[in-house]
Amino acid sequence: MPLTRWLAEYAWLPDDAEPTPDVLIEATDGRFTAVTPLTGGGPPAAGVEVDAVRLPGLTLPGLANAHSHAFHRALRGRTHDRRGDFWSWRDLMYTVAARLDPDSYLALARATYAEMALAGITCVGEFHYLHHGPDGTPYDDSNAMSAALVEAAAHAGIRLTLLDAAYLTATVDGEPLVGPQRRFGDGNALRWADRVAAFRPEDGHVQVGAAIHSVRAVPADQLATVANLAERAGVPLHVHVSEQPAENDACRAVHGRTPTRLLADHGVLGPHTTAVHATHPTAADVALLGDSRTGVCLCPTTERDLADGIGPARRLAEAGSPLSLGSDSHAVVDLFEEARAVELDERLRTRRRGHFGAVELLAAATVTGHAALGWADAGRLAAGFRADLVTVRLDSARTAGVPPVGVFFAATAADVTQVVVDGRTVVADGRHRTVDVPTELRDAIAEVTS
Repeated sequence: MPLTRWLAEYAWLPDDAEPTPDVLIEATDGRFTAVTPLTGGGPPAAGVEVDAVRLPGLTLPGLANAHSHAFHRALRGRTHDRRGDFWSWRDLMYTVAARLDPDSYLALARATYAEMALAGITCVGEFHYLHHGPDGTPYDDSNAMSAALVEAAAHAGIRLTLLDAAYLTATVDGEPLVGPQRRFGDGNALRWADRVAAFRPEDGHVQVGAAIHSVRAVPADQLATVANLAERAGVPLHVHVSEQPAENDACRAVHGRTPTRLLADHGVLGPHTTAVHATHPTAADVALLGDSRTGVCLCPTTERDLADGIGPARRLAEAGSPLSLGSDSHAVVDLFEEARAVELDERLRTRRRGHFGAVELLAAATVTGHAALGWADAGRLAAGFRADLVTVRLDSARTAGVPPVGVFFAATAADVTQVVVDGRTVVADGRHRTVDVPTELRDAIAEVTS
């Protein structure tokens, strides 16, 4: 790829407390080669080559969506007409899960990932457990659904970490999978590991990681099998943890300990592991997660949509857990909203303000999220890092008059105008360059819901 130059009106550079005006950004072969604040005053273009692409507004590193279930996008706006909780919502989710095949999943995921690109997301972690046919019979290609997700991300122009999830049982005490759940399962962790090992896409935009769906879905004596595979392969390991009080209660009833303690006892926790949600940990759980440097992925818009509760984000961060963000069920695809919700939910929980500053929220949405997905070379506007850029308008009805440092408390996904992934422009002037996102979402969702 030839040398590309961008001139950012403002750019948020690593370790800076606030954005810097007039920054020249250069990249070649998909990586930044130089990021240079211009000096000497005058108009932003002074002394800059005419071939630099102007980026009016605030330019950020690419955003990382560390937790996604792509097919949940079909449920948006369809689960709010009745009372209920996570468990009643899950039953509705299963109806969509039962209808998907590799072709329809490709269409839905492609449109969902393109929606993410429009929101400034340059990398997604897909927590993937929809493995087999509706009755549990494997497709001729046992990783056909995985391949559909890899192709979908390529079409949408974003990177993918496919977190292949072991999902073996329906309950903590080992009840078998039934109904739509049967397509999630591989029988046991060794068979799961064999299937994962057989999937080795060579696409440069994808990594294959591992996941434990939850302590409900993987028996205690098989947790180490999954964790060991991830450790040997050097790939990220993600796990749903304490999303619901009922999960904690069931784990204590069967194992006499919390889910976090059970995972710790079987070697699951550690710096390459991310606990998703961690909404209802005990004080001892928080210490276990922090002391082991296990990351925590917060998904505030999903947690509030499902009435799951508000997790102890500040205590988790202070204990030592790096925080990342995910849109999970895609009730909203907007990492600006996820980021500010981390602070605003803490305000609701504590009735105090000022828990997370803008720099911490930026890190959770960028460099920490990318690291949680195995892309340690992304998420910073710095030489040597992947050339991912997200530019946000500062002149919309939401952002006009807002100082650039306040963007995470004012902007929405609708304010994203330019997205570059690995040096390639994916979104320009607020439009995806290859996907008609509204039309494809409408058609893909109709196919699996009508």
